Amino acid sequence: MFSKVLVANRGEIAVRVQQTLKTLDIATVAVYSDPDSSAPHVVMADEAWPLYGRTAEETYLDLEKIIAIARRCGAEAIHPGYGFLSENPRFARACQEAAISFIGPTAENMEELGDKISSKVLALRAGAPVVPNSPPCSQIDAAVEEFVAAWGFPLLVKAAAGGGGRGMRLVNGREDLAPALESAAREAGAFFADGRVFLERYIPRPRHVEIQVLADGFGNTVYLLERDCSIQRRYQKIIEETPSPALTPDLRQRMGEVAVAVAKTAGYVNAGTVEFLLDPNNGQFYFLEMNTRLQVEHPITEEILGLDLVEWQVRIASGERLTFGQDDVQARGHAVECRIYAEDPYHDFVPSVGTLLKWLPPSGPGLRLDSGVVQGQEISTYYDPMLAKLIAWGPDRESSLRRMEQALSHFPVLGPVTNIPFLRQVISRPEFQQGDYDTGFLTRDSEMGRPVLPEETLKLAQALAAWVTDDVSTQKRLVQSGPAPSIQAQNNPWRTAGNLRLP
Repeated sequence: MFSKVLVANRGEIAVRVQQTLKTLDIATVAVYSDPDSSAPHVVMADEAWPLYGRTAEETYLDLEKIIAIARRCGAEAIHPGYGFLSENPRFARACQEAAISFIGPTAENMEELGDKISSKVLALRAGAPVVPNSPPCSQIDAAVEEFVAAWGFPLLVKAAAGGGGRGMRLVNGREDLAPALESAAREAGAFFADGRVFLERYIPRPRHVEIQVLADGFGNTVYLLERDCSIQRRYQKIIEETPSPALTPDLRQRMGEVAVAVAKTAGYVNAGTVEFLLDPNNGQFYFLEMNTRLQVEHPITEEILGLDLVEWQVRIASGERLTFGQDDVQARGHAVECRIYAEDPYHDFVPSVGTLLKWLPPSGPGLRLDSGVVQGQEISTYYDPMLAKLIAWGPDRESSLRRMEQALSHFPVLGPVTNIPFLRQVISRPEFQQGDYDTGFLTRDSEMGRPVLPEETLKLAQALAAWVTDDVSTQKRLVQSGPAPSIQAQNNPWRTAGNLRLP
């Protein structure tokens, strides 16, 4: 086991990894940018080293700086978290060259599985069903024409070297094809330094279901059941749950066995996630990609299985063997996760910044919060706007959703706008409550684009508007209707740090 580990990340995942390292009695090393000098992951660490800079490019993405710090502080291993350098094969190789263990898969695994085209070739070798796709392309050529003739429209344009919705376009007709190829290639080149894109058959109304796998260096691989990640905005997940309401025991087993086959075919070691598109109409599923890192949504798997995935990442990287087999993986209850972002969901999800004036997370039985912020912290535009992840566990789906609804409604936040009201809307929708949703759920539901404010908030907004405009008649009516409402520290969608915006 390692004695000192550097966590090459920030925010809630850096805090999350450090928590596990401390339970294993491993000394923790944090790195930080100038804006993060007093962030929770810095305060929590046994050692903290500055990266000298503000942007991600000059700090958390600078692998030379991080390797140099690891050498100077004597760290035996580096945990990359997720995002930043977590799927960068150059970083994994730099760790190896510096005789520092990389807590994750090999650089070769990252290269083969990080490319959507080569990963599909591997998946086919493993016997996995894949969504039909074209060869790489950047303009209409003979291969594109052949693919269009075979599958027709609509089609998806996707980036070969990345994900998260970057370089992805839905093409509904021939007139949109050339512009979509051009813009997707341009975006892919900007974000991934690789402008290759390809066409993929479009599957209407699919569910996005992923299978968590763990593999040690002795040939043992298990799947840790599934997570349903179908609630997405702009191809970004915001709510995840496990078990998936869409899976039968037989389908779960078949998807899990395919995920294990993909990992074994790749010679994969450590934690990874095999992602699938599921056609709920016929139960057919298709390999989508394999993420070679810990997932943002890993806590819900931990909650239903009683496992610490970060601990197993560390143990596997230090050369230990899995101590349990597939038959030992048994789910208990149900868990759901909501990602809390500093963004305005009712104004095109634009990021929100400012001082976190009030931050009082809920607590209670079955609740867990993975957070990297504290009250009084400045939220900037330099990094991803995710503030925290709220996880609710219950003995069944109904109870876990009820706990989540209660927790979201008692989560006072003041300062930057957050998506908490939007999450409450989604959770309360009848379709979601019934488990009847897919990846297009948010874009099809017109009600999701409008704020639903509590009566007291609407009354307060009326009172403020009347005061600002000297509307005496409205002022009198509001006074006659009862006492003025108190200003609750709810995360109202019209509130930002330092100013007031009515919906």
